[in-house]
Amino acid sequence: MDNSGIYVGLDIGTTSIKVIIAESVQGQLNIIGVGSDRSKGMNRGVVVDIDQVAAAIQNAVHQAEQKANVSISDVYAGIPANMLSIEPCQGMIAVSDESKEITDQDVRNVAAAALIRNLPPEREIIDLVPDEFIVDGFDGIKDPRGMIGVRLEMHGIVFTSPKTVIHNIKKSIAKAGLNLKSLIVEPLALGKVALTDGEQDFGTILIDLGGGQSTAAVIHDHKLKFTQVDQEGGEYITKDISVVLNTSFGNAEKLKRDYGNANTDVTSETEEFPVETVGQTDAVLVSEHYLSEIIEARAEQILTRLGTALDRVKAFDLPGGIVITGGVTALPGIADLVAEMYDRSVKLYIPDQMGLRHPSFAQAFGLVTYVSRLSEVDRLVHTPISSATADYVSSTRTTQTTTTATNQTVKKAKPADHTMKDDLTPNETATQQNADATAKPKKEKKKRGESIRSFLNNFFE
Repeated sequence: MDNSGIYVGLDIGTTSIKVIIAESVQGQLNIIGVGSDRSKGMNRGVVVDIDQVAAAIQNAVHQAEQKANVSISDVYAGIPANMLSIEPCQGMIAVSDESKEITDQDVRNVAAAALIRNLPPEREIIDLVPDEFIVDGFDGIKDPRGMIGVRLEMHGIVFTSPKTVIHNIKKSIAKAGLNLKSLIVEPLALGKVALTDGEQDFGTILIDLGGGQSTAAVIHDHKLKFTQVDQEGGEYITKDISVVLNTSFGNAEKLKRDYGNANTDVTSETEEFPVETVGQTDAVLVSEHYLSEIIEARAEQILTRLGTALDRVKAFDLPGGIVITGGVTALPGIADLVAEMYDRSVKLYIPDQMGLRHPSFAQAFGLVTYVSRLSEVDRLVHTPISSATADYVSSTRTTQTTTTATNQTVKKAKPADHTMKDDLTPNETATQQNADATAKPKKEKKKRGESIRSFLNNFFE
């Protein structure tokens, strides 16, 4: 299948919104436009103010359009793994054509049959990924079209998420004047670019350390098997620096970027830098080592909670090691800290495309790459979900148009708001949001920065 065309990936993050415009020509993906804007109206990966998010999306899209010199209307957006549920599904139909040759419509019909399930009223289907098709008992088929058969079956994986999360993302995109083609599970897309084929096959842990939250995913046999979200990220590191050093959030962010290191072992206690503190005229000198202790204390807490959840599903037994990405991984020493805490080999993923050579762009790049690589069968299977999304967008625009027209009429008349049930994660039904923070990490680690940790715990209680 020739997937040539323009693809637009929209990454709605807690700290920033990123847009990537990519052009696919004969299997080669070229980045032609990039846009980024500071997030407003987001909290821990979830939209909390639709108007503010819509405005930020418009700004990021406008930047990307100017650089690419194209006008865009269709986007593929990522959805975070918050309370994501991963479950196997299957459907079966009788082949409809008189000749008994399987057609595109049969693939759509069997996908629709696989989606017939009793969902709780608060959840909605995001995506359906086919695993195999079975024609009259013959399994292992990836594309059944053109084959002769009486009975067609499909086995796949269905992803569901809370309706509130999905609705707010869709509403924000529609309010920004864009057409949402599809929602894509973020760890699923990220794994396609951050992991090699062998890592996806044998099993690897993928950790995305973002600004608002941190996500661990397990990918094995080319399937997303498990996700765990920790509701803390880079912003919490910045807040810690701000509180401990008594400086503004902006200054704390600058200190983190300019002098920060997540590994205290490689920092110096004699190297100092000035810090503007609240209530004092003169700057205070702070050592590089002290700043590193603050950063490391929070990073250890995040990694400990993620490690507890990963250990519970025996993810550390997989041979692929650990791959980390996300904005926080730009901090020096973070890979060493992860490797020391988990006692596993760690690799840092950074996109190598021009204009994207920063780990914070990994997710947005994953979205356009994932979409451009979808096969024709993948797209057919997704049709029932895409149709529902299109109906939603259409109804939303109709409502907005009707509301605008009504308001105008009123003015004239007046006087001047997770885990997959398989061998890797038995007896679990959804992504666990709050791991036991008191459990021991994979590897016993020497205590550091106890005074910092104690201070922060007391302050935030």
